[in-house]
Amino acid sequence: MNLFEQRLWQVKEAPFRPNGIAHTETIFTIGNGLVGVRGAFEEGYPGESATVLAAGVFNHAQGQLVPELPVLPNWLSFRVRVDGETFALNAGRVIGFERVLDLKTAALRRGVLWLSPNRVTLRVLFERFASLDNPHVMALRVMAQVMSDGAHTLEIVDALDATGNNLMNVDHWSKRTLSADGAVLRFDGTTSQSAYRVAMRAHTSADVGVAWSDVSASRVAAHKASLQVAQYEKVTFTKIVALHTTRDAGDPASAAEQTLKSAVAAGYDALKSAHEAAWSDVWQRMDVVIDGDELAQVAVRFSMYHIMIAVPTQDERVSIGAKTLSGFGYKGHVFWDTELFMLPPLTLSYPERARSLLMYRYHNLHGAREKAREAGCEGAMYPWESTDTGLETTPRWANELNAQGERIRIWTGDNEQHISTDIAYAVLQYWRWTGDDRWFLDYGAEIVLDTAVFYGSRAEWNADAGRYELSMQIGPDEYHENVDNSVFTNRMTAWHLEQALNVWAWLSADHPDEARRLGEALQIDAARLDKWRDIATKMWIPTSDQGDGVVFEQFEGFFDRLKPIPLHDFSPRTANMDWLLGHAKTQESRVIKQADVVMLMALLGDQLGDRAFLRRNWETYYPVVDHGSSLSPSIHAWVASRLGLIETAYELFVYAAAIDLEDRKGNVHDGIHAASAGGLWQAVVFGFLGLKLTDSGPQIHPALPSHWRRVAVTVRWRGRPIRLEAHASAAESARVQP
Repeated sequence: MNLFEQRLWQVKEAPFRPNGIAHTETIFTIGNGLVGVRGAFEEGYPGESATVLAAGVFNHAQGQLVPELPVLPNWLSFRVRVDGETFALNAGRVIGFERVLDLKTAALRRGVLWLSPNRVTLRVLFERFASLDNPHVMALRVMAQVMSDGAHTLEIVDALDATGNNLMNVDHWSKRTLSADGAVLRFDGTTSQSAYRVAMRAHTSADVGVAWSDVSASRVAAHKASLQVAQYEKVTFTKIVALHTTRDAGDPASAAEQTLKSAVAAGYDALKSAHEAAWSDVWQRMDVVIDGDELAQVAVRFSMYHIMIAVPTQDERVSIGAKTLSGFGYKGHVFWDTELFMLPPLTLSYPERARSLLMYRYHNLHGAREKAREAGCEGAMYPWESTDTGLETTPRWANELNAQGERIRIWTGDNEQHISTDIAYAVLQYWRWTGDDRWFLDYGAEIVLDTAVFYGSRAEWNADAGRYELSMQIGPDEYHENVDNSVFTNRMTAWHLEQALNVWAWLSADHPDEARRLGEALQIDAARLDKWRDIATKMWIPTSDQGDGVVFEQFEGFFDRLKPIPLHDFSPRTANMDWLLGHAKTQESRVIKQADVVMLMALLGDQLGDRAFLRRNWETYYPVVDHGSSLSPSIHAWVASRLGLIETAYELFVYAAAIDLEDRKGNVHDGIHAASAGGLWQAVVFGFLGLKLTDSGPQIHPALPSHWRRVAVTVRWRGRPIRLEAHASAAESARVQP
């Protein structure tokens, strides 16, 4: 790999930015779907958030409103002292610093040249990874080299540090046991409410002889070693870590001991080689090549990296939270972000992983059915936020007051009901692309049909107007709550019921036994099917003519009741409009949080109308969008490119690319914006490349930014890899690889 190509696979920090610690901790997260490890420093740093999180291990601590992911022990803790002075970036002087996230191999490396307060120069190199080959294994390698002349004493304090708590100092553990035994460190813990048991083991060795002594303290398992070194002598330490929980093992302690033993026997180099081979397979499937734009190339690879380190590989009862496992944002909860933003890249390029995420929804149908019953409806109504139980976990009130001192009621758990059709959309997209009839018969059809049962019972008949309606809804634009007849929700509901009828017809014709089974289980009869047809035909889709032709009305009263807000009067700004105006005033204003009608255009495209109609809707809603959600810019980029607005699309693409890499909204410390990451892929593949699935297979209709020379990606259609490629000069047809 030449230097330029190597640069296209790297995210680099040089020099050290002390004020950017919270940002870089997030973007330098490593993980493997089981565990996420924020990019904190091994030696520690004031104000850091050295956070380790395990997928699906939730706990509802006493006094807290909702469950969250408890912080696990910090296995990275590794402190170096030279001649009595502790290596630290906030002491002495940093002569040189470089940190690189290698996206190709999913490893984080750091090199530091440091001058101690007593004028000894120390060079330290760090490398870490969380194995994708065996998600229960993580590893750290540290090389220390004294550059000053003479003999020197190196002292190492290596630990599993369980002193950290969650935000607001919440402690989720009812039991912790930590110990050091020679080269091995041990942690065993039990969560206070969910009673998950977690076992972590670590073994640390050196390429020279060292003797470890126990220096454990309260909530810290630690050992210490000292050795004498000469100038330029290199000493390399290797720390191998094993993690198991009761999600994957009946006896996590025994499992962790065995995993550690096997990993130590294999050795760091073999573990790293297997990890890199697993990532080579990922990139063979997932890589999107963009020639002519270094920023775009790195941004898309960075986005796919962060989705792939969060995808569970061994537990189909776990999904991806909105902030992955990279921070405490949204407490690890799962939203619609997964199905409509993160899932499409997986469905098209790594369908096995997409299927696992959809199984999370299948296994949690019980929670969706319970929520529907609580709402007085039938069928399955998925929760807006969910964890490991499948139950609704949206808090009813925000923790913080807004700028006007208002306490904000959170209505999304009650009324943002489009999530059920979003999930059905993802199921049907997976089925169309994979042709996986067996999975659809066993699992997917039940999701599509039972959520259709919900919408069939939720739709309200307006006898005076002769139409069906949906009141008290929240569409994707969460600035406007509890509205009537959200066009996104209503139109997607009609689409969903149409698709459910098609599914039922297919089952009845080709799989009558499955139709009979599901009909009995879900109480689907002729009367229910007739009602679905009636709703799909007569659902009100609000429209309005504002003088330039008919457009969708985002919800009933959007044009008549809301006051226009000149957004340009508030520029430049980083704060969202609901923060600047206040919650109540924002509700009364014609400013929208994110893609709503535009989101509908992305999902259903020309099913909604001709190009002129779609363009009028863009011109109506794009000028009033705040992009108050990170979900918004990438979807707007996708739609703009399909409308031929390539310069605007590229500007929005760059905006989306900067959300995490440049901390565009100042909140990356909470975790990666995973939906934006998935949306960035869709902006390239569905937008600039113009990928559509037809009955005869994938087709592309490229409209590339002027400076892009080539875009290429491999997708899988019904099990076959298909290479899609477009050039600036002329588009090449999709071709099937041999």
